[in-house]
Amino acid sequence: MSSPTGPASGLPVRMPRPRQPGRHRRPEPLAAPEGAPALVLAVPGTPAAATRSLAEEVVSIARSELPGLDARIGYLDGDDSEFPTLQAVLTHAAQERTARYEQAKAAGLDVKEPDGPVAVVVPLLAGPDSALLRRIRQAVMDSRIAADLTDVLGPHPLLAEALHVRLSEAGLARADRARLFAVTTAADGIILGAVGGEEAVQAAGITGMLLAARLAVPVMAAALDQDGSIASIADQLRSSGSQQLALAPYLIGPEIDPAVIEEAAKEAGCSAAEPLGPYPAIGKLVLAKYTTALGIAPQQAQGAPVR
Repeated sequence: MSSPTGPASGLPVRMPRPRQPGRHRRPEPLAAPEGAPALVLAVPGTPAAATRSLAEEVVSIARSELPGLDARIGYLDGDDSEFPTLQAVLTHAAQERTARYEQAKAAGLDVKEPDGPVAVVVPLLAGPDSALLRRIRQAVMDSRIAADLTDVLGPHPLLAEALHVRLSEAGLARADRARLFAVTTAADGIILGAVGGEEAVQAAGITGMLLAARLAVPVMAAALDQDGSIASIADQLRSSGSQQLALAPYLIGPEIDPAVIEEAAKEAGCSAAEPLGPYPAIGKLVLAKYTTALGIAPQQAQGAPVR
């Protein structure tokens, strides 16, 4: 029986577990600061149910990494009904912030008038696309809402990891180089298909070097939105000794019509993997762009070790 001062003699006493000292200590969980700007995911391409599902999964991953995160989705080509436009989402976020402030004041609370950006806009783009980024920037300006616009998600080691996974899912690469079994359909040359012109191809090439290190095969980038670019790179790879090629789309998915990927693979005479889609690393990179813009310190997004 317990006494007023604690458990009776002989009974075990539950003590709080001491925090592990040193650099191996488990990091404190990070939560979104109170009143933090909304994260608005700017989604390019023609809206569709599949696009919405992809975007919702990406923001769900971001929310799971940062509890309390206010994450929203704005479509560059939305219709303001089923698919809200980026401008509409920014306007709504600003109206809600003002309403919260006014309600707190009406309740007699001592609250500070909100300042700083209403939102941080993160483009759902793996690499630079000047035309799409120009449209996103214009949409932010047209909304007349104070919002920060981040850079695109790549290049980054996590994107090389995601490309590797998509290729292995299609049977075009080993899931793990350390395994001894052979993948008879594994490609001995990879074409990274980027969207956004020469700047996008150069940026994809950086991630391509990381992918080449993972797969130990040559990787070259080409433009999906330039006629003949994929086929030209395929010829270069074959002339250097690669015979079994694969096309790895270096894009999230909504940026381009899937038929373009199919046609490019057909012209190059090779198979194609799926776009990156809602791979978990995409959500983590979106969140990293947001937290970096706010100057808060998330757990660093890092790629898996090269096998």
